Amino acid sequence: MFAGIGAYLNVLIIGTVWPEPASSGAGLRMMELMRLFVQQQWQVTFACTAADSEFMADLEPLGILRQAIDLNDSSFDLFLAQARPDIVLFDRFPMEEQFGWRVEKVCPDALRVLETIDLHCLRHARHSVFKRQHQVVQTVAKSELYNDVAIREIAAIFRSDLAIMVSDYEMDLLQRAFSVDAALLQLCPFMFAGHQIRYDSPDFEQRQHFVTIGNFRHAPNWDAVLWLKQEIWPRIRARLPAAELHIYGAYTPPKAAALHNPKEGFLIQDRADDVNQVMLSARVCLAPLRFGAGIKTKLADAMLNGTPNVTTCIGAEGMSAALPWSGAIADTADDFAEQAVSLYQDAVQWQQCRQYGFDILASVFNAATNGESLLQRIRQIRENLAVHRQNNFTGSMLRHHHHRSTEFMSRWIEAKNRLA
Repeated sequence: MFAGIGAYLNVLIIGTVWPEPASSGAGLRMMELMRLFVQQQWQVTFACTAADSEFMADLEPLGILRQAIDLNDSSFDLFLAQARPDIVLFDRFPMEEQFGWRVEKVCPDALRVLETIDLHCLRHARHSVFKRQHQVVQTVAKSELYNDVAIREIAAIFRSDLAIMVSDYEMDLLQRAFSVDAALLQLCPFMFAGHQIRYDSPDFEQRQHFVTIGNFRHAPNWDAVLWLKQEIWPRIRARLPAAELHIYGAYTPPKAAALHNPKEGFLIQDRADDVNQVMLSARVCLAPLRFGAGIKTKLADAMLNGTPNVTTCIGAEGMSAALPWSGAIADTADDFAEQAVSLYQDAVQWQQCRQYGFDILASVFNAATNGESLLQRIRQIRENLAVHRQNNFTGSMLRHHHHRSTEFMSRWIEAKNRLA
């Protein structure tokens, strides 16, 4: 339980989709933030434009209110006037684009917070480079980074009072490449409590096989599966003919199911009912991510369950704060397979890497430290909101021009829909 920050607050979260913590890191992240706010005895309302989904979290037991909202509809203004939130959190930059002007108009004193999840412009840039180079992409030129997504995303960060970052790499990148003031940013990686860490998890001899996991709708995850199938797994299987690779992913498409091949030990398992049980039974987690951004939930889950991993520099990025990695990092198929086989066979190395994972969790993903830092930052900005906004002239300028154009477009669409 976190100490309260001294005042009851009303928090409105505007979400792209209803949270699915078992399907994506974004869903897990949103549940973390809502639990943090509820622990302060704040009232939390989650508003969303999307339809209900089969795997969405049940928010009612947490005391979180649900509200369906529509795009380009003034009914949201009426809802906002009644809700009177003290804090409005947008779960991705498109939500800030759609609803930021309405929030500023109806509730100008509400603190506007953007949860970035990861830097979409960085992921987009790396993906574009990967399509040409077909190898692990970490560093990208400004000509790639300054893309259309960046123009929108960085503007949304400037328009917000605070942007929450999950990765120190991305927080540094925003300051270096886009001149975003550190006063607008707050680093808050995943928040795991001590009781979530399975120090008593099964040991080396009690585990077998490899595992990888990830939402198949996420392009970096799908590419990782293809790389495993085509290049990495054949190399591993040649040296470990009895080993199996169990591949779990939400929303398995036919193209992924078609890769299932028991003779090769390449097993497509669809959605994991319990990610912890999946990780606890596996000896090594594989995450060969060649592009992407943010911090990787699958690797955090592996650490929580004492499962060493092999990943790329992209997978490990922003997750260890220079601490020894919880496994191995390899960026080519040959090296990746070599490291995977070595970790799978060496009990001493395996045990040491498991401990490294526990160390990372206690340091980088500490719930008490990360949660309290975020809460204190929210309090600090709210108490000095006028000065904070005066110091962000770029944000004021962008809000003026963007919000006016967005408002006129939204009102035109609403009028058009009314006449249809």
